[in-house]
Amino acid sequence: MSKVTSAEVAARAGVSQSAVSRVFTPGASASKQTAEKVRKAAEELGYRPNVLARAMVSGKSRIIGLVVAYLENHFYPEAVEKLSNALQERGYHLLVFMASQTAGDVTGVVEEILDYQVDGIIAASVAMSSELTERCHKAGVPIVLFNRSQDTEEVSSVASANVAGGRKVAEFLLAGGHRKIAYIAGWEGASTQRDRESGFVARLQEAGVALHARGVGNFQMQTAAEVTRAMFAEDPPDAVFVANDHMAFAVMDVLRSELGLKVPDDVSVVAYDDVPTAAWPAYDLTTVRQPANRMVAETVALLLAEIDGEGVAPRKIEIDGPLIVRGSARIPEGWNE
Repeated sequence: MSKVTSAEVAARAGVSQSAVSRVFTPGASASKQTAEKVRKAAEELGYRPNVLARAMVSGKSRIIGLVVAYLENHFYPEAVEKLSNALQERGYHLLVFMASQTAGDVTGVVEEILDYQVDGIIAASVAMSSELTERCHKAGVPIVLFNRSQDTEEVSSVASANVAGGRKVAEFLLAGGHRKIAYIAGWEGASTQRDRESGFVARLQEAGVALHARGVGNFQMQTAAEVTRAMFAEDPPDAVFVANDHMAFAVMDVLRSELGLKVPDDVSVVAYDDVPTAAWPAYDLTTVRQPANRMVAETVALLLAEIDGEGVAPRKIEIDGPLIVRGSARIPEGWNE
């Protein structure tokens, strides 16, 4: 089987090949009569326009490249779906590329994305080096970091207010009377991990409470489970802040199923993200909600403004999210947030 060409559609419709091109090019001019004839011929022949070929001519692919490090965390599949829907409403499509889970060097992935002539790049859960950012800028391809931030002012980023979120968790646990408070970190190269821990520890120190124990779960369930076993082997904490929900589920499973501890009677567990599973009765997890809808809206608005050449300077946007109080942690008396 061979693909139907625009020349065949033109012949069937009795119009020029350029008329076919205009009918299938958004914003191009074609009379109603010509458009009806062309679309009727295209339907009869099973013709579909070659979007990539049109992009080579127009210089606009209407494709956004998304590089994401891992999808095991339920926050990211949901965010990818929201990003895709939001971009489609604006006439763009998402092309997803996977990077290393540790999100160390994404140079090869980003260079591959650039080969697809994308109009812009969203980097979710990964960092971009200044050299790589400059390479994209020289190619005329803007970048927005999603759920990550960097110290550089060269690239826009959208994230939740992670430092403030960490402080909220510390405030909640302190108000609940906890003093042997532990922390299970994510991948230490991630800005989200760094900022959540920074806010959390700073608030504990302000209250004169030292971190009782710390482990590194690398945003992986199996590693978080191993950290939990070691952390509770002797002098166990009475509360644990876990850097994201994905790890917290493993932590709670180990505490209850392997160690025979009651949550929250023996130990309180609080996390970050508020993925749908967090509300399941099996976990009923107290967690800081990442405002995914607002994060997606800001990301799309920033990226398309740069694509449209509106002369916007790179911006760092942080969106505050509430602490969602459920049953996995002791609720302080009179707590009403």
